[in-house]
Amino acid sequence: MQQWTGAHAGITPDRTISSVDLFCGRREIGIEHHGAYYRLKITRQGKLILNK
Repeated sequence: MQQWTGAHAGITPDRTISSVDLFCGRREIGIEHHGAYYRLKITRQGKLILNK
């Protein structure tokens, strides 16, 4: 797993979840946050995009 670097150096997240565990073989998941719905997608290049 890659370590936090740059602007995130010295900051430890409360919880780390592997994208493999988060997506469970899917390419897109939905996230509900304070009544708003977001989509988290894995691109063809393997990057993550979050859309509202």
